[in-house]
Amino acid sequence: MPQPPTTAPAAHHPWLIQGGMGVGVSGWRLAGAVSGEGQLGVVSGTALDVVLARVLQTGDPGGHARRALAAFPLPELAQAALDLYFREEGLADGAAMRTTPRLRATGGSQAEILTVLGNFVEVWLAKEGHEGVIGINYLEKIQLATAPAMFGAILAGVDYVLVGAGVPGHIPALASRLARYERCVSKIHVEGGPQGEEPLEHLFDPAALLAGHLPGPLRRPHVLAIVSLPVLATYLARDEITRPDGFVIETSQAGGHSAPPRGPMRLDEEGEPVYGPRDNPDLAKMSALGLPFWLAGGQASPEAVAGALDDGAAGVQIGSAFALCEESGMARHLREELLDQARAGTLSVRNDPEASPTSFPFKVADLPGTVAEPEVAEARRRVCDLGFLRTPVRGPRGLAYRCAAEPVAAYVRKGGDAADTKGRQCLCNGLLATIGLAQRRPHGRVEPPLVTIGKDLSFLPRLAPNAEPYTAADVVHWLAAGAARPAGR
Repeated sequence: MPQPPTTAPAAHHPWLIQGGMGVGVSGWRLAGAVSGEGQLGVVSGTALDVVLARVLQTGDPGGHARRALAAFPLPELAQAALDLYFREEGLADGAAMRTTPRLRATGGSQAEILTVLGNFVEVWLAKEGHEGVIGINYLEKIQLATAPAMFGAILAGVDYVLVGAGVPGHIPALASRLARYERCVSKIHVEGGPQGEEPLEHLFDPAALLAGHLPGPLRRPHVLAIVSLPVLATYLARDEITRPDGFVIETSQAGGHSAPPRGPMRLDEEGEPVYGPRDNPDLAKMSALGLPFWLAGGQASPEAVAGALDDGAAGVQIGSAFALCEESGMARHLREELLDQARAGTLSVRNDPEASPTSFPFKVADLPGTVAEPEVAEARRRVCDLGFLRTPVRGPRGLAYRCAAEPVAAYVRKGGDAADTKGRQCLCNGLLATIGLAQRRPHGRVEPPLVTIGKDLSFLPRLAPNAEPYTAADVVHWLAAGAARPAGR
């Protein structure tokens, strides 16, 4: 019988969190490099089932995924994935990637197994070769993947779980149950049902998935909730069931998704959301909760680190500076284009209120050949073959799964309003293309990338003054001056 899980002591909280950037931009190489410097390296936990399947299909260069799969506690599951997806010679030119099963509210063992494997592989590789701590980042919006994904990460020894894009009140208890191999029931919100309808219950049984072959006691990771304002932090902290081990306070300056402004949505002359004083977090209220918190969004400087510590924060979370370093998972040509334009002062990053199917504002970098170009976006045929951002809905034909970036006719057929599809982009396919794992379509078409980055890249001239490539260690060492010299001391 497995013993109760333990939790790493709070004294080991780092002052620097490398932000989780999906899909795969903050992969295992980046997270491991940051962790090797004594800070918290974080892998993105989004779409790791597809990442694993596509890496195997492209030949698994270096054999890294196969090395991690060899460490999985139930070899039969790992071998089944290899048999299905591994192609030693890679794919032929123009050949499409093999599709992966999709998670459903009613369950689905094959999709859950691949999700567990993908998260295990990413965390296992990130932890390999050092004694540092590793975290994984999830989106609450992706409800169906959370339990199997987190279990795969816990099996690999993940130290921190960070969850945003929603209200992650169930995550602390879920982490504890998974670390004990207990059956977990997740409440899945379904849109469009009758008022008062109970959420669907989604069962995940980790012991059954491993066929009883339990590898021994697991360690419960620290849980950090990613929030934008103290009001949500206060709500989560008031009950021991929902209380996380800490918070990341992420402002609208961060890359990727950001919370919409409080109050009615107003757009400026560039069509971007307008944020005001109500969107600035009250750090005194955060300190009063008695839990550690980190500041995220526009924190990439030693002075910002010192200021955060002086304001009572445990430290900062940094994303964009790591997204542009050598260990980043972003395709090199896209990373170099971002760096060239940023240094030339010609880079445009738009906080687009329409691009994401989640309806959260999403930062989109205006790079040639990406869906940021209107002609590229218009030429792309709408398709939803990955479906991570699908929402379960009660449609005219019963339970369905809907995404505002799918073909308009399909969205409407499931009870959606065609107006909600305006400007929506397929983040799933676009972000996979950004890390070099684009799907190939008929007639030579390849999914175009979609690139996200923070709007504030003012750190570049100071971090890399000679416009030379820099590493994750360079970022940590540059910021460390602020951690050693808080602003008010």
